[in-house]
Amino acid sequence: MGGFPEALMERVRAARAGLEAALETQDAYEVAVAQDELDDAVRIARANGVDVEADAVPEEGEG
Repeated sequence: MGGFPEALMERVRAARAGLEAALETQDAYEVAVAQDELDDAVRIARANGVDVEADAVPEEGEG
C-alpha cells in the first residue's frame, strides 16, 4: 500500500490514538471530538476501498 491509501490509514491510526488519549483524560468534549474524527476518517477510508479493520488492534481479550 502506498500514497493515498496509506495516507488514509495514517489518518485512521492518528484518530484512534487521539480517541484513546481523549478517553484517558475523561473529558467528554474531547472524547466527542476525537470520536467524530475517527468516524470521519473510517468513513472516508472505507469509501475509497481501504480496509481499516485489517489495521485495528484487537481489544483486550480478543484475538
